[in-house]
Amino acid sequence: MRILTVHSDFIEFEPKRKAIKAAEEIEKKLKRVEECLVVLSSVESGDEDHFDEISKKAVAEVESVSEQVKTKNIVLYPWVHLSDKPSRPDVALRVLKNMEADLKKKGYTVTRAPFGWYKAFNLKCKGHPLSELSRSIIADNGKTEQITEGQSGHLSSFEIIESESLKGEEETKHEFFIMDPDGTLTPVADYKYGQNKNLQKFAQYETHKQRESDIPPPHAELMRKLSLVDYEPSSDAGNFRWYPKGWMMKYLIEELVKDLTIAYGAMPIESPIMYSFNHPAIEKYMHRFPARQYVLKSGTDNYFLRFAACFGQFLMCSDSHITYNNLPVKLFEMTHYSFRREQRGELAALRRLRTFTMPDMHTIAKDLPNAKKYFVEQYRLSMENLDAFELDYESAFRAQKDFFEENKNWYIKMVKERKRPALIELFDKRFAYFITKFEFNFVDNQDKAAALSTVQIDVENAERFDISFVDKNNEKQRPLLLHTSISGAIERIVYAILEKAYTEQIQGKKPMFPVWLSPVQVRLLPVNEDFVSNCKKIAETLAKQKIRVDIDDRSERIGKKIRKAEQEWIPYIIVIGEKELASNKFNVRVRKEQQEIPFTEKALIKRIKEETKDLPYVPLTLPMLVSLQPIFSQMN
Repeated sequence: MRILTVHSDFIEFEPKRKAIKAAEEIEKKLKRVEECLVVLSSVESGDEDHFDEISKKAVAEVESVSEQVKTKNIVLYPWVHLSDKPSRPDVALRVLKNMEADLKKKGYTVTRAPFGWYKAFNLKCKGHPLSELSRSIIADNGKTEQITEGQSGHLSSFEIIESESLKGEEETKHEFFIMDPDGTLTPVADYKYGQNKNLQKFAQYETHKQRESDIPPPHAELMRKLSLVDYEPSSDAGNFRWYPKGWMMKYLIEELVKDLTIAYGAMPIESPIMYSFNHPAIEKYMHRFPARQYVLKSGTDNYFLRFAACFGQFLMCSDSHITYNNLPVKLFEMTHYSFRREQRGELAALRRLRTFTMPDMHTIAKDLPNAKKYFVEQYRLSMENLDAFELDYESAFRAQKDFFEENKNWYIKMVKERKRPALIELFDKRFAYFITKFEFNFVDNQDKAAALSTVQIDVENAERFDISFVDKNNEKQRPLLLHTSISGAIERIVYAILEKAYTEQIQGKKPMFPVWLSPVQVRLLPVNEDFVSNCKKIAETLAKQKIRVDIDDRSERIGKKIRKAEQEWIPYIIVIGEKELASNKFNVRVRKEQQEIPFTEKALIKRIKEETKDLPYVPLTLPMLVSLQPIFSQMN
């Protein structure tokens, strides 16, 4: 069990909505408690067999702290985010009730916040040396221990490592500006955003650093309702199951990114997903990457699950013979899978998750002028990639302050190329391996941002991993490295598409996917079963033209079939009956125009071909007949 005690002037909280089915039944009202010790707690899965002992030890800890801060007023506040391995809800609630009863018997005034609810709360910490204390309670020979996460040599079979870079980032001074295309630099607080509302939201998100979300983002419901992807309750939080339609979308996005990257000159490779801490370069690099890692133990050795393809590609380059004639060397891997142990309170469906697919390219550059040249090329490649998803996004350039000042005109040219202002973040000292990077960020309906494309200039890892090239004089030289993902995590592209669709929905528009990503592009609706065979012939013709088409052959009214097709965001819906067959022309319900438009079969094929261009294609991933298609999501 983990507890965090906060000696407070006051705490007030108000239940908003149930977070779990097992939430307590309560009256939703604001509660305020003055002059108190707030005990935030999370019961862990390892406590389930010893919950009586755990609750008694927790009470002893609370008593000890309350005596030191001289208060008899206790607030028990369930806070699952303190643990990465929470217990079953029934066990957690029982421990809290036991603590409440025991503390009351000992003469304390106890308020217990409701269990299983999303709550708005306000807390004022007193700020003295004992006002914030954390403890980890374990059932082990009567001991209570205070455990620090991430100490090497003290790992259990499955632990978390927090990189030194995360700590360094918190200690670094960050300044934020907006750069206009003419090069004018204005502090974010003084900038006149005008119509650039998303840029304003993005700047606020970056400067306030409020990553947590009390309620699921809108795309979480859409992804389930459309039977694309769902939570996997039998796995760790932040891991998902992809249904056939979602798999198809994810695969097509991967194919586009892969095709563009390889066409750019990157050589595809594959590397392991698990690495040992025994390699000194890997351990040092892990502490320069700003992310938390999954760590596991095998025998007597500690391993971690990769958070990117960096070290696999770096180790490969270190063992390779590279000359100046080979440069730039570009390696690429579509990483199935990468892992980052995001904090539980920061998880938000496909926006922030723990297991994801990351397209990773690394470029070996001769020197800084070449690194800057490739940086701009990959900046443009990222724009080309994101344009295929029909997304709007904001630019951010992040740099060590002295590097930015020396290369300011270089940044101005890139901002000018997009013809819209960009966020500039400057840091006074380097907390990670990169000296500068850019990101394209999507701003969602909760006013939170997620990085998509990125390119980073790495000034450390060539030395760390002993990567070199042989120059014209047959002497070894250290290159610079570029880390690039022209899309970011594939799951985040799906998230951004769904969030954009939700925005369209609340604006009164019909949301839709880009046609090349639509799981079903055309649905044929026979007016009755006599016309199913005719629909099959039409479907075969369309399928030969690489168009995904299915047939709603169910014994339902046409109106009901149309509603179902609309609910699935199908871009082209065609009713097939005697009239349509006789005229050789279809009245097609076109989702984009939100109206019926007459098409011949040939004209419809031409339009879809123009919309899908040369973008990747896969056939239908479900049976062609709707009556044979399983219902995957529990929301349908």
